[in-house]
Amino acid sequence: MIVAVDVGGTFTDFVALDEEGRLITFKLLSTPKSPEAAVINGLSRVGKIGEVLHASTIGTNALLGQVGLELPKVALFTTKGFRDVVEIGRQNRPRLYDLYFEKPRPLVPRELRFEIEERVLADGTVLKEVDPDEVSRNAKTAADAGVVSVAVSFLHSYINSSNEIKAGEVLRRYFRYVSLSSEVAPEPREYERTSTVVVNAALMPLVGRYLEELGKYVESLGGRLYVMSSSGGLVTVEEAVRKPVHLIESGPAGGVVAAAEFAKMLGLPKIISFDMGGTTAKAGTVVTYEPNITTEYEVGGEAHHGRLVKGSGYPVRFPFIDLAEVSAGGGTIIWRDEGGALRVGPISAGADPGPVCYGRGGTEPTITDANVVLGRVAQLLGGEMRLDSQAATRAFKKLGDPVEVAWSAVRLANLEMARAVRLVTVERGLDPSDFVLFAFGGAGPQHAAELAEELGVRTVVIPPEPGVFTALGMLFADSKFEARASYPKDLEEGYRRLEESLATINPTYYVRLADVRYQGQGWELVVPVGRPAAFEEVKRAFEEKHLATYGFKLDRPIEVVTIRVFAVVARRKPKLREPAAVGEPRPSYRKVYFGEWIDTPVYNREKLPLGFKLEGPAIVEERHSVTVVPPRWRLEVGPAGALVLRL
Repeated sequence: MIVAVDVGGTFTDFVALDEEGRLITFKLLSTPKSPEAAVINGLSRVGKIGEVLHASTIGTNALLGQVGLELPKVALFTTKGFRDVVEIGRQNRPRLYDLYFEKPRPLVPRELRFEIEERVLADGTVLKEVDPDEVSRNAKTAADAGVVSVAVSFLHSYINSSNEIKAGEVLRRYFRYVSLSSEVAPEPREYERTSTVVVNAALMPLVGRYLEELGKYVESLGGRLYVMSSSGGLVTVEEAVRKPVHLIESGPAGGVVAAAEFAKMLGLPKIISFDMGGTTAKAGTVVTYEPNITTEYEVGGEAHHGRLVKGSGYPVRFPFIDLAEVSAGGGTIIWRDEGGALRVGPISAGADPGPVCYGRGGTEPTITDANVVLGRVAQLLGGEMRLDSQAATRAFKKLGDPVEVAWSAVRLANLEMARAVRLVTVERGLDPSDFVLFAFGGAGPQHAAELAEELGVRTVVIPPEPGVFTALGMLFADSKFEARASYPKDLEEGYRRLEESLATINPTYYVRLADVRYQGQGWELVVPVGRPAAFEEVKRAFEEKHLATYGFKLDRPIEVVTIRVFAVVARRKPKLREPAAVGEPRPSYRKVYFGEWIDTPVYNREKLPLGFKLEGPAIVEERHSVTVVPPRWRLEVGPAGALVLRL
C-alpha cells in the first residue's frame, strides 16, 4: 500500500492505493493536542505499507500558539551591529490607526541574540573572517541558558557563505539543531532572511521529534515516510527535519497538486482550486497545469478576508503554492455581533466539540449546521455519522428564524470565499470567468455552484473523492527539491550550477524560475525560465507578468535578484476508476431549501454511470461529501467520474 495522510483541523484523511490501483479512503476525527495519535490510529487499520505520504499543519499550529506544541528556546548568531534586525523588521503597521497595536513577539529574546565580529561585503569579499573561539564562547553561554536550537544569519551570506559555514561547524559541537541562512534562504533582505532562518530553527526540534517518531513507526510497518512541502512536492523526512519551513503550508498544497493533475487529465489548462474543509476554505490557481508559486509568506500572523496582513506575523522567504485562505469551513461558527448583524467566523468549532449536529457537545451553530437545516446534508461517512437536524435547528433559534438565518449564513460564507478566490485571480491579473472551478474538501461541493455564480464562473468540476482529495493529491505529487542563488553573473551558468548541486537525487527533470524586478523596485515577480536561460526571454516574461499584475510596464532595465531550480523526481500516478458505462440510478427525494423549499431528487454518486445527465435542483451524496446542484445548473458525469456542473 501507498498511504496518503492529510491532518486537518477537523478530520484526518486517509487514502490508500494498493498494487492493483484500487483506492481505500476513510476519515478519522483529528486529535489536535496529539496530532500523531490520529495518524497512527489510521495507519494501523491499513495493513501492509510501502510508503506513507504525509501533510501536516504542525508547523503553522506551533507558531500560532497551539496548546501542547510549545516552541523551544532559540538563539540567533548574527553579524555585529545586526542584533536587533528581527525586532526592528519593516515599517508595516497592520492596523494603521490602532494606538495599542503590538508587533509579534520576536521568537528570539534579545539576551539570546549574539553578535559575532565578522563581515562579508556586498560583492562577496570577506573583510573579516569569523573567529571560532568567539563563536564557541557565545555557544557555551547559549547552552547554559537552555537554548535547544540555533539560527545563524550573517550579512551578505547569500553571496559568500564561508563565514556562516565555519560558525555552523563550531555550533554543531554544542547543539543538535543548527540552521544556517545560506542553506535555508540564500537571498537578499536581511530581515526576511533572518526571520526565515529563525522560524526554521524554532521548528526544527518540534517537527524533528514528530517526524522522526512517525518515521520510526512507519518503518516498523515496513514502509518509508515522505512529507508534502509547501511548494507542492514530496520531500524526505531528512530534508523536512533540516528545513521544516517546507511544512508550513504542507496540507493545502496537496489539494492544488491533485487539482492540477486532474485538470491535465480533463484537458483544462486554467482552473481555480477551491478547498473547503472543516475549518477553512482555501483558493489557488493553476495555469497550463502548473500551480502558481509565491516566494513570500507570513506565518503566525493575521489574515483579513484571506489577505495576509503584512507585519502581523513572521516573514518566511520560501517557495509556497500561492493560496488565499479564509475562516469559512464546515465548522465555522455563525453568530450575531453587538449591532445584531449576522457574522460568519472566524472562530471554528473544530473537531472537538464540532458542529451542533454532530452530537458531540457543540452548542454554537456552524456552516455545516446551516446546510443540515436547509436539507442539503443529511448524513456523513456513508451513513455512519448521522446528523441531528433538530439540534441544529434549536441552535439557530437563538439567532432568529432557523431557515432564514441558515440561508443568510450560507450566502455570507459564499461571499467570504469569493473574496479568497479574487485574491488569487483578480489581484494577480487573472479573470476568474476564464477559469473552471475545481471544488473539493468535505464542504466544497456543497457551495461550489453558488460560489461560481458569485464569481461569474460557468463551469464547476467536482473531482472523485472530493472529501479526501488533498490526501489523494499526494499520490499524484512528484518528489521535489529546491536550490537557489542570488544575483547570478551569468544566468545559464548559475542554473547549471544549481542543477549540478541537485543531481545526486537523479531528477526526472528540472524546473527553472527567477525572481525579477525593474531596477529600483522594492519587490519581485516570479517568472518561469526556459532552457537555455536567455536574458531577453526572461525580460519578456517579466514584463508580460508585470502588465497582467499591475496594468503597466516601465521603460527601465530589469534585474534578476534570485534564480531557483526545482529538481523533480516523477512518481507513478494512480489510475482512477472509470464509472460504469450504463445504469439507471433511481433517486430518493427530500425537501431542500433554495430560497424556497423544493422536493429535490437525491442520488448516490457511486451509482451514476458515465455520461449521466440531470437538471438542478439535485443532491448527489457520497461517503465523504455532498454535491449541491442548484436550480438552473446542469450536471453531467464525465471521465474518471468527475461531476461537471454547467450554468
